[in-house]
Amino acid sequence: MVKIKKNITINVYFVFLLTFLSFTSCKTKENVIYEIKTSKIPIENTIIGDNSLENFILPYRENISKDLSSVLAYNPIDQDKSKGKWETNIGNLFAESTFELANPVFKNRTGKDIDICLLNHGGIRSIIPKGNVTTKTAYDIMPFENSVIVVALTGDKIIDLAKYIIKERKPHPLFGLTIYTKDNQVLVDKILVNDKPIEISKVYYVATSDYLANGGDNMNFFTSSNEKYDIDYKLRNLFIDYFKKVDTIPNITTKHIIEE
Repeated sequence: MVKIKKNITINVYFVFLLTFLSFTSCKTKENVIYEIKTSKIPIENTIIGDNSLENFILPYRENISKDLSSVLAYNPIDQDKSKGKWETNIGNLFAESTFELANPVFKNRTGKDIDICLLNHGGIRSIIPKGNVTTKTAYDIMPFENSVIVVALTGDKIIDLAKYIIKERKPHPLFGLTIYTKDNQVLVDKILVNDKPIEISKVYYVATSDYLANGGDNMNFFTSSNEKYDIDYKLRNLFIDYFKKVDTIPNITTKHIIEE
């Protein structure tokens, strides 16, 4: 009997202790400011101890450098997006090369032709200087992983596209579309698609990037379309293929915005 009573007494104390701890742990703690000290830890060459890591990376680095520096074409004049009010030679190059290489792929898959190409001025990330054009050039002008998307737009949306370009007042890369303007207003009755007057109800196929097709740069006219085609062709790869094809980069000065 004594032994049982002793165990009961111990259990009572144990329950009391748990109850006390639970109340104290739930009590709101006052804010405490801790002092944080930092220090710089130098990275010493002796941490690795040898050149094994560098020797492992070296062959890969050399192969990448060799691939990037391989000459694909020659550029006889600087291609620069800052030289031009409505059009630039590099912008025209972007749009025309995209059309030229994307259209056969699109036609083979759908039986249809691309009518217009529109890219964005901000997407051109570098000039193409006069001289040899290499694989690295394609990475410089297009460092992003954007792909070509073809979007179906009716004529009224093409008019919205034209108004957007005039409002933005930027030399966006453009092909297949000619816009006449007066006093910064689009002359709707003088919009030409492939040199033919625009038809409001006709469906036109516009090549652009996946970024713009999703409404990037406020190109919301693209988001209204439910007919979009991903031709699985990255713009950077397209430019590399174009450079290999042409040998000499053309200086394209076609005007797409005509002020009256």
